[in-house]
Amino acid sequence: MLIKGSIMKVNKISAVILFVLALSVGVTGCVDNNVRKGPVQDADIISLSHRAADSLIRQAGVSINKGSPIVAASFANIDNLNNSSSFGRIVSQQLASRFTQNKYQVVEMLLREKIYIKEKSGEFLLSRALRNISAAHNAQAVIVGTYAVGAKNIYITAKIVRATDSVVLSSHDYTLPIGPDMRKLLRR
Repeated sequence: MLIKGSIMKVNKISAVILFVLALSVGVTGCVDNNVRKGPVQDADIISLSHRAADSLIRQAGVSINKGSPIVAASFANIDNLNNSSSFGRIVSQQLASRFTQNKYQVVEMLLREKIYIKEKSGEFLLSRALRNISAAHNAQAVIVGTYAVGAKNIYITAKIVRATDSVVLSSHDYTLPIGPDMRKLLRR
């Protein structure tokens, strides 16, 4: 009887060990199946930028007026707010494009001389200059943003900021995978 009980205990313990091993192999298999194999594909940056603009417009609601100018600044690298990249400039342009498609008056800053423009960096709206810029261009609001580069993704925050007092009227966060196009756009 003692031997029979011991064998049953060993069988139960063995069954539990086998179950745990099978579970861990199954989980590992699931994780392996979810890992991307091959090169990372770029996302549709235009669609995601337009979706971000739509979100900003929706959130801001009546806080922004279609009849008053809006300024768009290049998005800055969060690790160095004085630097941008082709990525930061194109995302800003795509958001501005979507605002224009929605009949907002967007002032083209690339053609303005009085805005802080640094070659290869783009336009940056420094907080101390925000009121001066809005007054010079009669802008009601500014589209601004930052981005952070991770190992596999770019993390973007876009905002509409009221020009008179720097209050954030709306914001939108999103990510983009870093594929070959994104990698090239991020180079300075």
